[in-house]
Amino acid sequence: MSGPLPSPDPSQPAHPSENTARTRWLRTNSARLGLIAAVPICGLITPGLGAVALAGAIVALWRKNPWSKQGKVVATIAAAALLGAVVPAPAKDGAQDRRAAVQQVPASAVPSVSAAPAVSRRPLADFRGKSLEVAYIRIVRTGATVVFHDASDEGEHIEFSSRGLWTVCFQNETGTGAERTVDLGAVRRGDPCPTRDGGPLPLPTMPELVWKTWLQARKEVIALGVPADRVRAREAYVNDTLPEEGKYDAWRVCAHDPAQGEAIRTDADVTLYLSSPANGCPESRRGVGTSARLSDRDDDGDPDYRDPYPGDRNRTSTFPDGFPRDSNGSNDSNGSDGHGWNPCHHTHWC
Repeated sequence: MSGPLPSPDPSQPAHPSENTARTRWLRTNSARLGLIAAVPICGLITPGLGAVALAGAIVALWRKNPWSKQGKVVATIAAAALLGAVVPAPAKDGAQDRRAAVQQVPASAVPSVSAAPAVSRRPLADFRGKSLEVAYIRIVRTGATVVFHDASDEGEHIEFSSRGLWTVCFQNETGTGAERTVDLGAVRRGDPCPTRDGGPLPLPTMPELVWKTWLQARKEVIALGVPADRVRAREAYVNDTLPEEGKYDAWRVCAHDPAQGEAIRTDADVTLYLSSPANGCPESRRGVGTSARLSDRDDDGDPDYRDPYPGDRNRTSTFPDGFPRDSNGSNDSNGSDGHGWNPCHHTHWC
């Protein structure tokens, strides 16, 4: 006869297979990732619930997890970051307590005000002296409206596509918040800023250079800020020709453009009209024009002052012995004796 059956031990689980399966599932990667994903969801409900979910995810990540230590650290940081992204930051300087206190005050006890205090805003950087293009782009990024204009008294229209060719001189702000507008006054790159917005440019003016040598006049123009390669030499007489560079250093200025007293921009070209000291300047056009002509009696294009035979059109400063013969053995002009020059027989010039 068998004895009584032993009573079950209350400390042992009734269904050990179910607990074992549940424990194994909690240690799977799916469960760990699911707990991490639940952190921001719980945090959206309440910050406290999100903190509990984060603690559970950390336990699942670090307890009996075959992952590498680096993987556990990365997963932990990711879970904390997800919670931080959904939980609002705490109010600073007791602002939350003040808001709660305001909510408890009856509406009738709140005094009325005529206007709300101005909202403080972070001041913009100072873009004076910077490119208008750079200033426009950076200010627009702050949400402000940007307008620009010519800061000089010339009132030139600034094309939108040419903003990089202008420099900011003045910067003025009006309005607040979404209504803030920044007005930029600019001048062409290289020009000096006027003393006031809309005033004249303090540009240097052209001095009197007539009858100064090329070397002296050129030096004075460069001293005004004009680049050396923008100072150019031309003939004062339409039928004259400048010698090679370096050989007209002693030639004299008869006219110049810009004229005396005119403003000079640093990007402008300055032209000096020169004449040989042997000729002087055309008095009727002194300092003004370039239409005068030098005497050319034989009308061969060679002014008399450098024509060895001013009465013989066949002999010039280039060909003092007469024009050379062509390939057929004849000269370029009639009356040649066949020796490569014209003795101008039977004329009163020789």
